[in-house]
Order: sequence, then C-alpha cells, then structure tokens
Amino acid sequence: MKRKAAEDLAEEPSKKRAPVNGNGSTHFRDQLLQQAEEYHEKYITSKPYQHGVLQDLLEPQLLRKVRTEIQEHLSFTPKETDIYKIHQSGDLANLDGLDDSFLKLLPSLLTLRDALYSPAFRVFLSTVTGSGPLSGRKTDMAINVYTPGCHLLCHDDVIGSRRVSYILYLTDPDRSWKPEWGGALRLYPTVVRKEKDGKEVKVPSPDSSVSIPPAFNQLSFFAVQPGESFHDVEEVYASQANSDHDDGEARVRMAISGWYHIPQEGEDGYVEGLEESPAERSSLQQLQGSGEQHDKPLPVIRQYGSTNVPADKCATSEKPLVDPPRDESPLSEEDLDLLLKYIAPTYLTPDTLESVSDTFGDECSICLEKFLSQKFSASLKNDLIKQESTNLPSRTEDIENSTPWQVARPPHKHRFLYQQASDVQSAAHYIDSPLQEFINTLLPSEAFRKWLQLATGLTLSSHNHLVRRFRRGKDYTLATGYDKDESQLEIILAITPSPGWSGDEHSAADETPTASEQPASTATDPGKQLPEVDNSSSGEPGFGGYIAYMVGDDAEDESDDGKSADGVEVPFDMSTGARASKPSAQKRKPDKADPAVYKATTEDEDDGVLFSMPAGWNTLGMVLRDKGAMRFVKYVSQQAKGDRWDVLGEFGVVPNDEDGGTRDEIQGTSYLDFNIEHEESETEIECSDEG
Repeated sequence: MKRKAAEDLAEEPSKKRAPVNGNGSTHFRDQLLQQAEEYHEKYITSKPYQHGVLQDLLEPQLLRKVRTEIQEHLSFTPKETDIYKIHQSGDLANLDGLDDSFLKLLPSLLTLRDALYSPAFRVFLSTVTGSGPLSGRKTDMAINVYTPGCHLLCHDDVIGSRRVSYILYLTDPDRSWKPEWGGALRLYPTVVRKEKDGKEVKVPSPDSSVSIPPAFNQLSFFAVQPGESFHDVEEVYASQANSDHDDGEARVRMAISGWYHIPQEGEDGYVEGLEESPAERSSLQQLQGSGEQHDKPLPVIRQYGSTNVPADKCATSEKPLVDPPRDESPLSEEDLDLLLKYIAPTYLTPDTLESVSDTFGDECSICLEKFLSQKFSASLKNDLIKQESTNLPSRTEDIENSTPWQVARPPHKHRFLYQQASDVQSAAHYIDSPLQEFINTLLPSEAFRKWLQLATGLTLSSHNHLVRRFRRGKDYTLATGYDKDESQLEIILAITPSPGWSGDEHSAADETPTASEQPASTATDPGKQLPEVDNSSSGEPGFGGYIAYMVGDDAEDESDDGKSADGVEVPFDMSTGARASKPSAQKRKPDKADPAVYKATTEDEDDGVLFSMPAGWNTLGMVLRDKGAMRFVKYVSQQAKGDRWDVLGEFGVVPNDEDGGTRDEIQGTSYLDFNIEHEESETEIECSDEG
C-alpha cells in the first residue's frame, strides 16, 4: 500500500457522495471554461512533466468569503510525520454530514466545493490534462495551512484511484506572496535507468527544476503519473530576526488541495479494475528490489578479517562472506593507544564499560555523552566549523564535481551529503581531514570492534559507515524499515557543531562527561484555530534534524519496500526537540528469535517511538535494530543555525545460536582486564537535550 502524502489531510480516505448538480460555470473567470483546448496546448509542452497553472481561476469575492469562513469557523490540528509538517483541517468531502446549523456558517466553502467538482469544470480539467473522465461522486479535498517551518517532502501522489492533483491557493489577497518566503510547489525531473533485467525505471533527480510560488486564486494541477509526478512543497521560511519588514502574518500558506479520481462504479467512464493499474506502476513499486541499485549511497560492507567486499555483493549479501574473528582477548596496549586518541578515557575504564554493557543489555539502546577525546573533539569541531563557513554549490552536479561530497538520492527516499570510507586506512593520509581519519582509521579497526563488543556484549561480523551532512533547508531521510532476520547494531555519532538544536546552548569548552536530567514530555493541544505565526528561534517550531527509530506498521499497512503507508507520525515533544531518548526498563537479551523492544519512556507509551536523539555535539547513540524497526532523520529546517552532521555506522551481528555462547558467557571473559587512568567525572549514559 502506498504512503499518503501530507496533502492528504483526511482522517479517512475520501468519501463518496451524490454527484454535483448544475454546471457550476457561473463562478469561474469569464470565458475560462471555453479555453480548454488553448490551455491543453500549453499543458502538453510543460516540463519536467505535464502540469498547468491557472491564474484568477474564480470570482475573487467568492474566495475572499471562503477565507473568512475558514478563519472564523474551522479549526486546524498541527501534525508532523517523517514526510511533512503541517496544520490540517478535516476532509471537506464530509461537509454534507455536518449539522445544518454548522453548514449555514460555510455557504461560500460549500459553493466552492461544488464548483470545483461540477460537471463543467471536470470536463474542462479532463480536456486540459487529457486524463480521461473524472469522478463527480468521489470528492477528495482538504485545507492545508503552512506556517514558517512547515513543509512537504518529495513524493509522486500515486495512491488508489487518484487521477489529477490540484492546489487552489488562498493566501492573503491584499499582500502578494514573495518567492523568498518559500512555500513553492516544486517539480522534479526524472531520468530513465535500466535495471539488471533490462527493464527501464524512472528515477527522480535530487534537484527540482520548476518552482511555482503560491498566489491568491491560483490553481496548480497535474495528472498523477506513477513514478514520474514527483513534487514537494518548499518550507515556508520565517522572517529574519533583523528584518525591518513586519511580514510574519502574511507568511501563512493557506490552500485547498485534493484530487480528482477515476469514475466510480455507476458513473460514466467507469472501467472495472482501472483503480489497481496505477498502483502497480507507482514509484515505490518501481524502486523496490533491484531498483535500489540506482540509489545512492549503496552500502560498502566490509567483513572483519577479510579484504574489501565489492559494492555489488553488498546489496544482496545476507551472511558474512567469511567467518568473523573469534579473538576474545582483552584490549591490548596497542588497542588502547589507538582508542585513546579518539575516545574519552572515561569510556575505556572497566567500571564505565561494565555499566554501559549492562544498560545496553537491558535496553538494547544507549547514549554516551562527551564520547570523543577532548583533543580530537576540538580538532574535529574546528574542521567542521571551517567547512560550514565555505559556501557549497546549490546543484548536485556542481557539488559532486567540485567537493569531496556526494548527494544521496532518490529524493522520495532521502537527500543529504555523504562521504564513505576509502580503501586507505592510514591516519597519516588524512592529516587534513579529521572526519576521514575517524571513519578510515578508528571505525574499521579491530580495536574499535573489540570496544563495541565490550560495550554491547554482541559479536560483530561486518561494518559499513559513512559521514552525513544534512544541509539546512534541504536534507532528510524518510522512514524505511529493516527487513533482515539478523539484528544489526547501529551507531550514530552526533557531531553537529552549531548550538541550539534542542532548546539549550551547549558549551564547546566543557567536554567533561556530565549527567543531565530527562526533560518532561509536552502534550499538544488536539486542535486549535488558524495557527499563529511563530518566528522565534527556539521551542515550537523545532529545527528537525533528530534521528528516530519507530515501531513499524502492521504488514497490511506497510508498502512492499518497508515504508509506512501514512508516514510515521512524530510526537509533539520530539518535534520541538524537547524529548531526548530514555529507554524503558524492559529487559531482553539480543536473540535472533526475540525481536527487540526498545521503547522511549514517555507519558504516552503508545506513541511508537523506540529511540530518538536530537542533533547535537559529541554524543554517541547505539541501537540494536531488529526486523521491522523504522529509522529516519527529520528534515532540517532553514531556521537551524547550521547544518546537521553525524557519522552512521552499521555492524552485522552474529546471532547467539551461531556464536557459540550467550551474552552472559561473553561478559564472563577477561575483556575488562585492563586499566586506564583518567581525571574525568562520571559519565552520562542516556541521551539528554544538552547535545
């Protein structure tokens, strides 16, 4: 089943109702409906795919009355998932079911709905797009309000019987929308790639090629095309703090959006089985399985104790290509020398490692603050700040041709900058790049494998890691599932040098591990009137950039590639950065036959959050990820003070029934037979909002 986009604001799928009576032509711009053929000629030559934009669609006075009714009588609910952040109304197709007393408050809105789905306008739109007949019985429309920070990420709208998508803008009629405010509908071109079996698949570019800013009484529309009609809604940008113009109230992108569907049974033009046809050719269907060969980055999985594994084997290999090392000896002096260069001494002491191991064994997740050594942390932060001070090109091709960065794609799955480990594993080679030194020297080393096994009690067979940079106002990853039977250890080293990501400033000078209190969860108001604009730099709205592991949907609610059908809903306190991860006390041992249960301790135990960690500086998160758990990094808002950075590591885990012993037996070895002197205080081993 397909993921629903943010523009699909109804709690339930669009409802069937009686066909609209009358032709509805009296409310449209004079002579508009007679110009269908003229608009069709423009439509079929538009790029990157066929779309249309109609200015001054309806009588301006009608839309002004609609705006007034919406502002005075309708309520909106703030909602955030991995794919969008928005304020939503209910499904306007349900208006007929309201009490007469309430309907009397919305006469203009009812008139508008009936005009948009009238026979005359449906024929007009069908002629312009060449889409074929459109249903007058199945209406599907809702009101979206985007305030600063709101956005909708890339998708193609292919769900069910949708045939034409549209957006009718209801922005302030007395103050023209400025393109620099954001909120544009952006269209993505596609390129044709061949799969291994010779079949062709369309893959969207990571960069949009057409931007359509909002305008009062403007209708933007396009025929829904599986695997081709990729689009997003640009973030609405907040006013600058030093701006002399008081334009905050104008930056409210109100619109009525929805879909026209194929004719339903009993309507003219109905074709049995036609509804299922588009879904079979949808973007998610085309890009699953072998289509993932066109994704970037592909994993570069290296087995411990073996040479590098070719990338084409990485995507399909389920088992280690060689047996993992069975050296269960203590950390040697050589190991400690390497680890001390990068890791804070606190995390190399027997007492701390035992505490970390016990907590991870109970919770299957943990956060370690002030993880890096002071010297390496300072060097790394200086390097990242220097990199952020240099402007990057805006287009993917220019970035990849002129910088060490590659751009992750396709954008309906993820977009961020990344660097992977190279074949060179010498610290001297990376003297000017602490990032590359870290991922090429420490992470693949036997010393770090031993340390991870001490900290988790697991036996690790392989490793794959990369540096990620999420540009503000651009980058994200959408929720994807993990479908392997064997558990995977994942580490996330938060190395975002800019402050203020979770409401508190962090001190660059204080690199001593300290304990911190878990912030209380915050409940959201279930509904409110048209939202006010908040241009503050802290609190709601949040900057995004947090990483989250969430409970996967049930099988019937999940698409074939593991993505959620409805998007993964984000609790309010995590949206604003108020939440940090605090795992539950449910104890389990990592076992192939026992899926992990790692829930965040909040007032609402059913919010689906397994683990979350805000962007911040020098915090290591470790998670044992089992089949079905979904992971995403929330879109980074333009309001953030800098880019979001992390190092992501993925490590294969040997199941207990294959490693010759249990976790307790492994812990009983002489792993901790070493000693480190240090002067640092007791460490905090749970995530907090201090970064």
